[in-house]
Amino acid sequence: MRVRADTQQQQQRPLLFLLLLLQLLLQHGEGIYWLGLASRGIPVSWNHTQHCKLLHTLAPDQQQLCRRNLELMGSVVQAAELTKAACQSTFKDMRWNCSSIQSAPNFSPDLAKGTRESAFVFSLSAAVLSHSIARSCASGALPSCSCAPAPAEQASSDFRWGGCGDNVHYGMQMGSAFSDATLNSRRSGSPSIRLMHLHNNAVGRQAVLDSLETRCKCHGVSGSCSVKTCWKSLLDVGQISAQLKARYLSATKVVPRQMGSRRQLVPREMEVRPVLENELVYLISSPDYCSYNTKHGSYGTTDRQCNKTATGSSSCGLMCCGRGYNTYTEQVEERCNCRYHWCCYVTCKKCQHTVERHVCK
Repeated sequence: MRVRADTQQQQQRPLLFLLLLLQLLLQHGEGIYWLGLASRGIPVSWNHTQHCKLLHTLAPDQQQLCRRNLELMGSVVQAAELTKAACQSTFKDMRWNCSSIQSAPNFSPDLAKGTRESAFVFSLSAAVLSHSIARSCASGALPSCSCAPAPAEQASSDFRWGGCGDNVHYGMQMGSAFSDATLNSRRSGSPSIRLMHLHNNAVGRQAVLDSLETRCKCHGVSGSCSVKTCWKSLLDVGQISAQLKARYLSATKVVPRQMGSRRQLVPREMEVRPVLENELVYLISSPDYCSYNTKHGSYGTTDRQCNKTATGSSSCGLMCCGRGYNTYTEQVEERCNCRYHWCCYVTCKKCQHTVERHVCK
């Protein structure tokens, strides 16, 4: 009987290890569970706190915020959709093409650990959430906020402040409360992981603040623009995502270190210095994403389309990791010879031409 019990214990150890590993991965990715709202397809009108319990993609702290701020949830769902689309669009020409974000909230290891890729996704999701809320205020979709107040800077003689600016202050306030809700709790993974994600969330929100620009509308006889009304508006999500991609490419690998009474992240291979406020940081090196490997969350680049004539990340040499590529042709049908007819429609013909494609072996 003793031998049988020992055998059962040995058989259960791998299962227990896998369960422990899964729990750790879920903790590390808990802060971006909400990205799964984009694929839930739950028709919720957000008029009752019970609806928050239906959303298993929200961590407990976020469910509590949901109950207190039901009117914000439409913006949160929109932000989840925009984050997924922007991430995949921004990285479509690289080995890591953000395809793993589609599995949210069941993240693969590349997003559930402290990699460079998780740094980007956390920063982008925090940025887009604040952006979405700020835009919703300006559009009148949220009863709890409205247009941004007039900027503090003095208007010049050729324009006046007016219009309806994006309410960045409210977007930052509510966006950070939601994005950082789980990370301020000790149960959300290791202290180093929490510090990393909190820092990268702040980098994303700072990118939103930095994207504020002045936009104007002219007034005057026959478009003379004798008077301009101006307001502050945010850049589109795609432009902010491109800026964060540049920071992803130059991200800094860090290690935790005790600095006095506080635990901080410092660059791993440089002199001891504080991490800069605008740089993304990561703890674990990423795989090369060349080959399929579920352990590392890599889908590989086999069958990915590449550019034969390019020299950057989309080139067949880099995308295919030296394995070579296959070439094929296909017939593409497009509209052509379009003509405008008065008034007011356009007619086009359909033209076919042959296109050469290249895919990685």
